[in-house]
Amino acid sequence: MTSLLDPATAHAVHTTWRSLPAGQQPAWPDSGALDAAVTALASSLPLVTPRECDLLKTRLAAVARGEAFLVQGGDCAEALDAVNAMSIGRTASTLQQLATVFGYVMSLPVVTLARMAGQYAKPRSAATETRRGVELPVYRGDAVNGHAFTAAARIPDPQRLVRVYDKSAATLNLVRAFGADEHSGPGHALEALRQFTAASPERARYESLTKEIEQAGGFTGTGDGWHTPDELFMSHEGLLLDYESALTRVEAATGRPYATSGHLLWIGERTRRLDGAHVEYFSRISNPIAVKIGPTVEEDELLRLIDRLSPGGEPGRLTLVVRMGAGTVRRVLPGLVERVMAEGRSVAWVSDPMHGNTVSAPSGHKTRRFDDVLDELTGFFEVLHGLGAHPGGVHLELTGDDVTECVGGGAGLGFADLPTRYRSVCDPRLNREQSLDLAFQLAELLDAARLPGAGESLR
Repeated sequence: MTSLLDPATAHAVHTTWRSLPAGQQPAWPDSGALDAAVTALASSLPLVTPRECDLLKTRLAAVARGEAFLVQGGDCAEALDAVNAMSIGRTASTLQQLATVFGYVMSLPVVTLARMAGQYAKPRSAATETRRGVELPVYRGDAVNGHAFTAAARIPDPQRLVRVYDKSAATLNLVRAFGADEHSGPGHALEALRQFTAASPERARYESLTKEIEQAGGFTGTGDGWHTPDELFMSHEGLLLDYESALTRVEAATGRPYATSGHLLWIGERTRRLDGAHVEYFSRISNPIAVKIGPTVEEDELLRLIDRLSPGGEPGRLTLVVRMGAGTVRRVLPGLVERVMAEGRSVAWVSDPMHGNTVSAPSGHKTRRFDDVLDELTGFFEVLHGLGAHPGGVHLELTGDDVTECVGGGAGLGFADLPTRYRSVCDPRLNREQSLDLAFQLAELLDAARLPGAGESLR
């Protein structure tokens, strides 16, 4: 096992971010309680190891080179009291099924990355919210406060950080057991895809591709002997810097620091300022990292961000996750990709077609239209292929549970269906059927457009 230096030493190494502006941090009311929580975390075991993080970086280097495809997905925001084995298993299984479809369609190995075991904090657009004349602090995720609209629930509580660590450790243990289960793996994914197709209202559209995947025995990739369906890495937004810093460890053999709260952490659209604390912290850890890129980013700003976070251009170090909206991606993304390519920067390009397409339903529920999600993802492929670059993957908010949070898809969910099983505490997620609808329908569009990478078997 990889040897790590004393946690206190590692924690002391990573304090430079504290002197810089840190967006989206809670106003913890009790500094003593925060210190106690941070001290407990600093003496805790790492959740992931440097070796695992380095393995993921190797996988993502293949994505950056155009030799692999990334499938990343999971909860918008995990809920401490809703974590259970069945839900975790269903989401992990859904990711495995998506990996099977995308791997076959792209004719590439698939890197599978879950938004799980740490996705407990959310950036918000305002510090407070008002309901019926009552103003309270906004809900910032279960790592900070409670979702219930009461004064007591909305008080930031640092002890929640310790609960997040405990739940994340339990989730990781379960996911690792799930990966070793003889009932998981490519065979399980193929059987699940058969069942999905047989029950889908779009059966006539999906049967042909499902049969091709079955005849191929499931696509597991050809890269250096690695079989991706058995690998599931963990990721989350590295938003709460007190939590991330407390779980930073230094590998004894190399002296390199790692965030051991997850294999990959990302910086959100709201916290990617070049002179900010998040960019400073992320610039110093050795994990593979990602940055969300929205429609307002400028070309020069993006280049400076790349150079700050990946100064050596190490393949697999930096992934750019594009979240622009269906009506914007085809207009804004080409200039950014052209500039990065012209400057010779090594990054992986991934599409997040969820966050730029959120709308309000008549009922007041936040939702997303399936057709908008598919359109942005299609536009992403069109732009990257048109410029001779590799569309490296997809980043989705999804669940394996049968929720009704997004509208559209094969089952034709509408606004009236949203209250039936709307479970998200923050943003709407695709359910399993909608997630697979997205993969199958994207395959159709790639084939119809004759875009490279759509898989020769589809031609």
